[in-house]
Amino acid sequence: MGRAAAIAAEVRAGKRSAVHAARGALQRIAVYDAIQPQAWISRFTPDQIIAAAGAVDARIAAGEDLPLAGVPFAVKDNIDVAGLDTTAGCPAYAYTPERNAFVVQRLLDAGAVCIGKTNLDQFATGLNGTRSPHGAPRCVFNLNYVSGGSSSGSAVAVAAGLVAFSLGTDTAGSGRVPAAFNGLVGLKPSKGRWSTSGLVPACRSLDCITAFTADAEDAALVDSVAAGFDAEDPFSRRLEAREAGLRIGVPLPHQLNWFGDLESGTLYARAVRRLSALGYGVAELDVAPLLDAASLLYSGPWVAERTAALEDLLDTNPEAMDPTVRDIVAAGKGISAVEAFRGQYQLAAHARVAETIWQHVDVLALPTAPTIYRVREMLQSPVALNANLGLYTNFVNLLDMAAVATPAGFRANGTGFGVTFIAPAGTDAALLEIAGRWGEGDPYPNPEPDLEGRMDRIKLAVVGAHLKDMPLHWQLTSRDAVFVEETETAPTYRLYAMANSTPPKPALIHDDTGGAIKVEVYELDAAAFGTFVAEVPPPLAIGTVTLADGSSVKGFVAEPRAALGAEDITGLGGWRAYIAR
Repeated sequence: MGRAAAIAAEVRAGKRSAVHAARGALQRIAVYDAIQPQAWISRFTPDQIIAAAGAVDARIAAGEDLPLAGVPFAVKDNIDVAGLDTTAGCPAYAYTPERNAFVVQRLLDAGAVCIGKTNLDQFATGLNGTRSPHGAPRCVFNLNYVSGGSSSGSAVAVAAGLVAFSLGTDTAGSGRVPAAFNGLVGLKPSKGRWSTSGLVPACRSLDCITAFTADAEDAALVDSVAAGFDAEDPFSRRLEAREAGLRIGVPLPHQLNWFGDLESGTLYARAVRRLSALGYGVAELDVAPLLDAASLLYSGPWVAERTAALEDLLDTNPEAMDPTVRDIVAAGKGISAVEAFRGQYQLAAHARVAETIWQHVDVLALPTAPTIYRVREMLQSPVALNANLGLYTNFVNLLDMAAVATPAGFRANGTGFGVTFIAPAGTDAALLEIAGRWGEGDPYPNPEPDLEGRMDRIKLAVVGAHLKDMPLHWQLTSRDAVFVEETETAPTYRLYAMANSTPPKPALIHDDTGGAIKVEVYELDAAAFGTFVAEVPPPLAIGTVTLADGSSVKGFVAEPRAALGAEDITGLGGWRAYIAR
């Protein structure tokens, strides 16, 4: 049973109270605030949350049947929640809504308890989670990596176990990419199935409010409450439910681009084999029409729809916007009505070709995202790397499809990989059934959340010019190396002062007749370690050094030729003693 379903069942049955569930959420949040406080933008006070939960308990006692009784949830801060400002990740844009968004109200009416508002890529413009003045939420399993966006905080809140489910939004993949990276189910309903009343628009004709849950059962539960026609939303629709068969399509091999991430390719191949083992007929097909349509979202006139939503702020206070977001939104200023109509014609042509896909398969199973990036990498190349993440998501809303992102394994660094099931509008329930079958037996159990940010970090022992206050120490500090400890090697090394070395450098060489040498141990992320190693000149090298406690770390070693003409300073016990003599 899903996390939300279990809480609701227990509260309805009187086995626990909504207040108890709320206190548990507050306790978990208090602990996790030390790890990722940037997951949130605003929260109700603990007293307000407990009072809201108490009101749910009173409703249960009065005999109400509440499908989400006592279930704590979070809301992306571009969706209105009465009592909390809506900022869309931009403090200068903030306003106080008079009422809840339509979907939020339906959840509250069903007994759910709102905890607060979560962080996001500003104005829901991005797929990575780094475009926020409140900081960048990070993948819960490896804090070096992006959480995915734009619904970054919403994904973190569920994946870290702070709430049972959360609301995000999805225009180009914002509710699916973060689900993949954080081991969650991400439901992107058909356009119009969930009302967007009370949502700050990104591309209003494409926007969807979405759900992040621990499993497909919870996603179906939330969908059963949130879905419904809203006469006040001009984009709301009454959709007839459609079935989905057993024929599943996957891209032709040459259409799979992993951007060098071979682990993603391996995980996807394994997922395709699993689909066959579950009894689905898997067929390769040409997805070029989908990828061509996807290019229109940011390379075509739909950028102007973002401009339309934010034109006032762009004209009056552009400096309030994240620079990358501002550049994207401002680009729409130069798009003409002629270009907009041409884009519509192009999309219609792509859609007509894409329709033929459903003559051959019932559902697509695509990678949710082709790879993942470190926060540092994303900040250095925010547009190009972000675009890579949307390769298999950007077309879905443009072509009016439903989608459910599901976990499909984890890379060695702990980050999640996902597969998304996609089908025509109206197949939401059918896709959730597929996702439920896919997740039976918990085939991809989540790793433990990374509470220290060290899953992808490497320890390095330095022995000479890289020690603190030595001439080359800057090569560590410029890479954000973190000091771990001062210690010694095992008593099996000799230390030499190399001849003709500028600045003076030592050479550490393994020798069973040697002694213990003082070292400092630092920690770097993998990317920084790689660039550091690339700068190490011969005859020095980076090898494995055994420390006094028997543990091994990477560290400076030297080729035997480094000892030619060098002074043996092993007896001094370390480089500082040599420099000080």
